[in-house]
Amino acid sequence: MEAGCRLARVHDAVQGVDLPLALMYPVQAAATTRRLGPYEVHAAWDAPPAGAHLPLVVLSHGNNGSPWTLGDLAADLARAGFVVALPEHVGNSRSDSSLAGTLANLRNRPRHLSLAIDAALADDVVGACVRRGPVAAGGISIGGYTALAAAGGHAWCGPHESRDGQPQPVDATPDARIGALVLLAPATFWFAADGALGDVAQPILLRSGSRDAITPALHAGRVLGGVPDPLRVEHEVVEGAGHFSFLGVFPPAMTRPDFPPSQDPPGFDRAAYQPRLFADVADFLRRSL
Repeated sequence: MEAGCRLARVHDAVQGVDLPLALMYPVQAAATTRRLGPYEVHAAWDAPPAGAHLPLVVLSHGNNGSPWTLGDLAADLARAGFVVALPEHVGNSRSDSSLAGTLANLRNRPRHLSLAIDAALADDVVGACVRRGPVAAGGISIGGYTALAAAGGHAWCGPHESRDGQPQPVDATPDARIGALVLLAPATFWFAADGALGDVAQPILLRSGSRDAITPALHAGRVLGGVPDPLRVEHEVVEGAGHFSFLGVFPPAMTRPDFPPSQDPPGFDRAAYQPRLFADVADFLRRSL
C-alpha cells in the first residue's frame, strides 16, 4: 500500500479565505516525489483510493507552521488505511501569520477542522471512500488546542489576545463527528478555567516530551485533570523528547540550530522515534474509531 495525495482548497466563509487542504489516503499506485515549498512529499498524486469505508483523521499544525510538518505521520496513516486531512490554518501558518496571538485565531482554528472534515467527505475522488461515522482530530502544540476546542473544550483567551485586553470565552462550535483525539505536546493555556474540558469525553492519545520547555508537564496535567474520565487518556511522557520532537524530520536545508522546530534535546533521535509514534497513533485509532 502507498500513500496517495490530493491538493485542494476549502472556503471559509466566516474568515473570507480559501484554506489550502491536502488529503492523504491509501492507494495501489506508484508514488513520486513533489516539492511543496521546502518540503519533499512522496505520494501517488491524485491516484484513485484503495478500499472503502476508510476512517477519517484531521490533523492540525502548530503555531505559524505548515501542514507538512505532520506529513510523515499523515502518509504513514494513509498507508495503514486511513484518510487524513491536513488543513493549513490561514492567519496562523508559515505562509500567513497575520492572526497569531489573537482571539480570531483561536476562533478560526477549530472551525477549520470542521471545514476540512466537510471537504474530505465531499471530495470528488476521496469522499465516496470515507466512512460515515466518527472521525479523529489531532494536532501538535496549538494544534492540540485546536482539536480539544473542536471536540467540545471551552476555551478562554488571554488578555493579550483580545482587543479590549480582557479575557473572554472563545466562541467555538463543537463538532459532534469527532470521536477520538490525538494530542502531541498540546498547548492548553486556554483551558485553565474550571470545567473547561468537562465535555471532552472522547478517548485520547496524549504524548508529552520529558524535556519540553514550551508545553511542560502542567499542560498534559490539565488534560488529565480536566476530562471526565482520565482513564480514557493514553498518556506517555517520552523520555528525552522536546516540544518539537513529535514533528516529522525536516529537510536538510531546514535542519539547522537557528530553526528550533528542526532541533531536539541532545541525545534524542527524532528519526528513530518516529516509527514508534506512528505505530502508537495507528493502533490507537484502530481501537477508538
